[in-house]
Amino acid sequence: MVAKEVVVDCKGHLLGRLCSIIAKELLNGKAVALVRTEDMLMSGSLYRAKLKYANFKRKRTNSNPRHGPFHERAPAKIVYRTIRGMVPHKTPRGAAALDRLKCFEGMPHPFDRKKRMVIPAALKVLRLRPERRFCKLGDLSNAFGWKHQALVGRLESQRKVKSEAFYKKKSAATKARQEALKSVKVSTEDQKILEAAGFA
Repeated sequence: MVAKEVVVDCKGHLLGRLCSIIAKELLNGKAVALVRTEDMLMSGSLYRAKLKYANFKRKRTNSNPRHGPFHERAPAKIVYRTIRGMVPHKTPRGAAALDRLKCFEGMPHPFDRKKRMVIPAALKVLRLRPERRFCKLGDLSNAFGWKHQALVGRLESQRKVKSEAFYKKKSAATKARQEALKSVKVSTEDQKILEAAGFA
C-alpha cells in the first residue's frame, strides 16, 4: 500500500484477515476506504455465522440495555466494529487511526471513479480450501434485520452498467493511441534531437 488514501474493494475477501491488515495500515497512518462490504466473506456456513451472531446479540447490559454493547446490523458497521476490536481505540493514537477509516455498502460516488485495490493475503480463493463452507456478510446482516440488501444490489447493478461502458470507451481510446504511435513518422532532424536528449 503506497498511496496516502487507499480504496479497497472488499468483494471476495475474508472478514478477519482483511480487517487485521487494514487495522495495521490505519495504525501506520494510512487513510483507508472500504467499499462493497456487503460482499465480504466469512469462513463457515451461514447457519454457523447466525448462531455466533445470535449468541453475541444476547450480550447486553442487564440493568439498562441502552448502555450497550450495541449489535450493529449493517455490514459496514459490522466491519467497522471488527476493525475497532483490533485497534487500541481508547487511546488517542487508536482513535485517530479509526478516524482514518471509512466503510460503505456498495460503491458510493467518489469511490466508483477511483482505483480500487484487493489484498491478496485476505482473498478467499487464495486462503480458504475450495471444499470449505463460507458465507456472505450481507446475507448474515439481512437475516438479522438489515433492510437495504435489495436497494444496494439494485444500485450496484446500475453502477456496473456505467462502469462497463466507461471501460469499453477507455480501452478503445488506449488501442487507438497505440495504433497512432505505430504509424507516426519522425523526421531525421527531430530524431537527432531526441537521441541527443536520450529519448531514442
